[in-house]
Amino acid sequence: MEHKLHSQPLLTTHTVAKIGILSAIAFVLMFFQVPLPFAPPFMQVDLSDVPSLIGAFAMGPIPGMLIVLLKNILHSIIQGSQTQFVGELSNFIVGSAFVMIASWIYHRNKSFRTAILGTIAGILVMSIVATASNYFVVFPLYAAAFGLKIEVLVNMAAELNGWVGGYESMMLFAVLPFNLVKGMIVGFATMLLYKRVSPILHK
Repeated sequence: MEHKLHSQPLLTTHTVAKIGILSAIAFVLMFFQVPLPFAPPFMQVDLSDVPSLIGAFAMGPIPGMLIVLLKNILHSIIQGSQTQFVGELSNFIVGSAFVMIASWIYHRNKSFRTAILGTIAGILVMSIVATASNYFVVFPLYAAAFGLKIEVLVNMAAELNGWVGGYESMMLFAVLPFNLVKGMIVGFATMLLYKRVSPILHK
């Protein structure tokens, strides 16, 4: 007896279309940024990870990460990078960590409880990844791209945040809380919106 194996594609045409729409929405949301009073001025909060997280909850971690990637590509092409692509790199690293962990936990047993747990875990992992990547990669690249010393970036943060007294304390008292607050804002917005848009994404 002959058995025919039919492998399903990882991304269907319908899924690709939804990824494209959510990426476009995320790209537009990148233009609406708000600074936080304790973080350096070049670090600002936006809601562009909300479509990424919604997409990851609806379709899985890979589509979610693709939305994060595509929004940054669109931003680089259409708007142009104001950070020599360092900001886009950081956004991709941090956003991918968030949506990957949150959606992976949610898809293990889909429920409101696992969505909450996944989001909390995603926020924590994202904040740790953001702090580590900023310390070792992003801030050194940013300083090199603009011919600055790290101390200049530290001083920018110290002017707004009295807890910042050096590079390490900037990571601990500016970068880490920035990403925790950003994650909570994105997570809260996603919880408010997901049930409303979920039926559309599952058609």
